[in-house]
Amino acid sequence: MRTLYSIASFSLLVVFNASAAASTIKSAPLVSIPSHDKFFSSIAEHCGKAYEGKVVFDNDPSPAFDTKLVMHVRKCSEKELQIPFHVGDNASRTWIITKTGSGMSLKHDHRLSNGDDDPSTMYGGHTVDAGFDQAQSFPADQYSKELFTASGIPQSNGNTWQMFIYDEKFTYRLIRQGREFRVDFDLTKAIATPKAPWGYAD
Repeated sequence: MRTLYSIASFSLLVVFNASAAASTIKSAPLVSIPSHDKFFSSIAEHCGKAYEGKVVFDNDPSPAFDTKLVMHVRKCSEKELQIPFHVGDNASRTWIITKTGSGMSLKHDHRLSNGDDDPSTMYGGHTVDAGFDQAQSFPADQYSKELFTASGIPQSNGNTWQMFIYDEKFTYRLIRQGREFRVDFDLTKAIATPKAPWGYAD
């Protein structure tokens, strides 16, 4: 009888200790630096709002951007911002800014109108320095370079995407040798939020 009691007591002790240990386990911290935190939080302050923009520089103009341009800070968490970029009726683009623990990444989630992935999607880059509270640069990462090469546009391997956030303006800019594209959004006038981008749900 004593043996059975001892075994039962031991089993309960093991379960109790395991439960206590589980309750004290915590995830590793997601480390970051002040300039990245400030940049990220400045955008997140606009969560749920949409703003209209315009192309202010494009040395290879495309008629596709001669329409209403809208950015929508649609979804925000402590580590990720989802910002659809609507070009007229085209809702294929979503910028995804993510804290990675070694900086921040910017990805371009491109979808087809049926919600499927575009053949060219999730390209982007990662910060390589502290940047500034108001500005960050994202040079093309290796995945993007291999995607661009396979897609027949190796010149895009030199892409750097930049984002700027000020009280009155948000800027999205693409630069590489011989190429520059820039859109400025007016943060002083929120507009009606658009529908969810392709592949996402409201």
